Amino acid sequence: MTHLNSRRAGALTAALGAAVLIPATVAVTPAAAATTPTVSCASAKAGLATKLQKDITAALANRKGTIAVGLYDRSTKTTCTLRSGYAYDSASVVKVTILATLLWDAKKHNRYLTDREASLAKAMITKSDNTAATTLWKQLGLTKIKGFLAAAGMTQTKPDPYGHWGLTQITVTDEQKLLKLLTAKNTVLSDNARAYILKLMGQVISSQRWGTPYGAPSTVSVHVKNGWLQRSTHGWRVHSVGTFNGGGHDYMITVLTHGNSTMSYGVTTIQGVAKVIHRDLAAS
Repeated sequence: MTHLNSRRAGALTAALGAAVLIPATVAVTPAAAATTPTVSCASAKAGLATKLQKDITAALANRKGTIAVGLYDRSTKTTCTLRSGYAYDSASVVKVTILATLLWDAKKHNRYLTDREASLAKAMITKSDNTAATTLWKQLGLTKIKGFLAAAGMTQTKPDPYGHWGLTQITVTDEQKLLKLLTAKNTVLSDNARAYILKLMGQVISSQRWGTPYGAPSTVSVHVKNGWLQRSTHGWRVHSVGTFNGGGHDYMITVLTHGNSTMSYGVTTIQGVAKVIHRDLAAS
């Protein structure tokens, strides 16, 4: 869950679980089509980009809210984007960044995580424990978090200056950069750190494994982190990031949304996108 224990006036009008607020939504209608960003895809695999663009667009055709999508498949050099630079309140997907920062900083000091840190990390990722996230966020501090973001090239990610990790501003572009770091050798995160983060993302409890894993073939390994948060503006933010490997593919998906009337509406939107992506890649 993403419940920010903030006392800043007006920061959050309702914690999760409170009554659903009427969101400010932007419906994708024919009249608005001219100004609505379109899904853009490219691929080294003949016909795949066209298929994905058509199917993702169709999946979103009647969905309300503001939706951003990122797909990257190393195996077929396939990329799809929609609103890739649009900023959203992070909710709990930022917890992957918190863990990556912790491991990056530990590597710089040539140390392992303490038992306490490991326990907090596991709770934060596998159960989306907010207290654990707050503890690690405060331990790290903004200087280290910004240091990791700079090292990772995540220039569009902006931590909340008042210390509310769930109000960090994120984009599809930067979330995809992070997922790429987790899934291939690089100089920012050690191989052990990458394996550790993916291991925890693979152990997320069943009730939180919705979103980008939806429709993934049984032969594909799944690593996921989701986020959900209700505020007075833009209704529910519902996000899902995931990495997938198997069946001849090595890919990652980010879907960020707000303007959802309920959490379940946002989940359904994300899963509609994920389903066609998994299907099209499996068939390619």
